Amino acid sequence: MDERTRDLETPLGPTPLGPAPREPAKDGPTPPLKAAIRRARVEEAEHSEVLAELRGAELARLEMLQEALEPVLAEVPENLDLFDIGVTQGAHPRLFIDMIGFVEMGRDRRLYRFLQDTRHGRVKLAESEKIETMVKAVTDYIARRLVEREKALAADQTAGEAPKAAAPAVASAPVPAPAAAPKMRKSRQDFRQILGFMIDLLGSMALFTLVAAGAYYLLTLFAAWQAAHHQ
Repeated sequence: MDERTRDLETPLGPTPLGPAPREPAKDGPTPPLKAAIRRARVEEAEHSEVLAELRGAELARLEMLQEALEPVLAEVPENLDLFDIGVTQGAHPRLFIDMIGFVEMGRDRRLYRFLQDTRHGRVKLAESEKIETMVKAVTDYIARRLVEREKALAADQTAGEAPKAAAPAVASAPVPAPAAAPKMRKSRQDFRQILGFMIDLLGSMALFTLVAAGAYYLLTLFAAWQAAHHQ
């Protein structure tokens, strides 16, 4: 075996460029938390799609009921702002009839529920899967609300006319003549005359007393002077 053959059989060592490149390591098993997060995201996406579909079905059913109520609402007076029909789009879509009455769907998204907010809580007025039944319930509700409004307006009008009716009656009532007034004036005049007379009389008596006292004093002085002169 020559030298060339030995060189071929000898195993090659590391080259001057470095060791031979290694194969990339394979990924290990996915951690449990990361896998759970992925499953949760998938479930959330599927749940969101289901909720969106259910919400869309609710909106469609409520809009169908609103369209069925349009002939009834057309008979309501135009200048009456008591009813404001509209569908609210949210987590729980609702068809509002007025500020306190609304229709929403049940949990199965097929059952209509007509509810009203009162002072004692929320009450259920009607419940059905048929649009015709709900249209009748809403129509009766609108009729009752209109009758209540008419009664309230009549009560306000009656309360406002009562003072107006009482005012002419009071104005037209004869005013009794004050009979006691002349007597009181005459009594006052007589009292003043008597008082003036008394004052004049007292003044005259006082003057007369002073004059008498002065005369008596003068006479006393004259008598004393005369007695002294004779002595």
